[in-house]
Amino acid sequence: MRIITVFILLIAVEVASAQNLRSGGALKPEQAIMDIRHYTVALEVDPVQQSIKGYTEIDLKLSTVSPVLLLDLWHGLTVEKVWVNGKVNPFVHSENDLLTITGNKPFEVGKIKVKVAYGGKPGVAVRPPWTGGFQWSKDEHGNPWVAITCQSEGAKIYFPCKDHPSDEPNEGADLIITVPRGLVVAGPGLLVKKSEAKGKSIFHWKTNYTISNYCIVFNIGNYKVVTRPYTTVLGNKVPMEFYVLDEHANKGAHLLEMMERTCHILEKYFGEYPWAKEKIGLVETPHLGMEHQSMIAYGNKFNYTKVGGEDFDWLLNHEFGHEWWANKVTNKDWAHMWIQEGICSFGDALYVREMEGEEAYLKRMRQTGRNTQNVKPIVQGEVVDSDDTYHGDIYGKGAFFMHTLRFVIGDSIFFPTLKKLSTDPRYTYDNLVTTDDVEKLFSADSHRDLKPLFDFYLRTILKLEMDVKQVEDKKYVIRLLNFDGALPVEVLVNGKIIRYTIDKGGVTIVADSLPQVDPTGYYLKKVIVE
Repeated sequence: MRIITVFILLIAVEVASAQNLRSGGALKPEQAIMDIRHYTVALEVDPVQQSIKGYTEIDLKLSTVSPVLLLDLWHGLTVEKVWVNGKVNPFVHSENDLLTITGNKPFEVGKIKVKVAYGGKPGVAVRPPWTGGFQWSKDEHGNPWVAITCQSEGAKIYFPCKDHPSDEPNEGADLIITVPRGLVVAGPGLLVKKSEAKGKSIFHWKTNYTISNYCIVFNIGNYKVVTRPYTTVLGNKVPMEFYVLDEHANKGAHLLEMMERTCHILEKYFGEYPWAKEKIGLVETPHLGMEHQSMIAYGNKFNYTKVGGEDFDWLLNHEFGHEWWANKVTNKDWAHMWIQEGICSFGDALYVREMEGEEAYLKRMRQTGRNTQNVKPIVQGEVVDSDDTYHGDIYGKGAFFMHTLRFVIGDSIFFPTLKKLSTDPRYTYDNLVTTDDVEKLFSADSHRDLKPLFDFYLRTILKLEMDVKQVEDKKYVIRLLNFDGALPVEVLVNGKIIRYTIDKGGVTIVADSLPQVDPTGYYLKKVIVE
């Protein structure tokens, strides 16, 4: 009985050190008036005690006078002191992960600097990167190997912030991380300084770009840095840096060769690498991977397949694609997560197209269509948290929708418009996007109303129903049953593929045998033969 009791207590301790949090959702009124400008996260990390201690500074602009400043911070960490504009302020850190800061008088409109001193044992990742937190691992030689993932939970798991995807620090972030001497810290942006003091190593990483909260993370390990120069499509010189475990350093050069090939292909379709003033970064992690800005987390253990006769790593390719789709083009709300996951997955298919040709691309997209689950829409509303929005179809169905859109409007419009979405300042960096923004762009550039198509594929779980009815010998009527509007449809007639425009009224086709509708596979469809 005592053994069972101890076991239960151990489980309770482990659960208490983890967290089951959600990011986003309804924006709190007290936070809607805050515009976050910059974060400075300065922490000492103790891999033995599995603890952190230090401070975070938040620079923000307040648009309205407010009696409180409201930040998000996991309640498992202990706040010691809070300063506002250099003065100590009272606060309440509640069980619902809110840090409420008050003062003797309301906070005025304008610039405010908040500093929070805190520490403790951060929550442990249960299933990283999907269920995130800190991951306290060791490499093959027993050296500490620490990773952080928090896309679903939000960066509040380890530093005080405004935890909502609609507000990123426009002036970037600084990470000043202290670790035991001999360990290396890999972070976003550029390494400003490394210093030593009292058996400790201090790494100061800085990015001046807008960055999502969940990308303001670091990794710790016995890393070696493998480098390679890269010249972007616009001629800018950017260093490629792979922070790889010492025991795998001999594998780093080849992975960067593969990364360079991927980058050239992605630049062709989506424009110049987004963080050209900083670096193309990659870090080996004990979890599978995550799209952390300018320091992609990689944990696929150098397992390669072949695409176009060259070594290919699907994980590297996909996470690197997120530098454009998630990090540069960013959803205003988690409700529109398909934009980053679906278009990034479509980019994976474009890599196949470049390396193996159009037929290989089409084969991949047909399989993607067959894998679609259609359990729930990939856009479920306008205010959705990270857990509710996340399911498999935001990847595959999102990618297949882009494939459908390409067919509907044609390559001459589709590809330039896709590049506009990933390069135009209206949709990138500081300017966050929604599904409606994407639809309006493609509708404007194609000179047609695409909203019915967007709504049908993204906001429902319906498949396009196409009815094929024989009305006479060698005469058939093909029509749409459940879509209001006309769509281009390919039909295989007498061994030849012909493109028709079909609506609910239908078209009449003369054929020696039953016509085959959409033989190439541009639509998620259900064909009804009468």
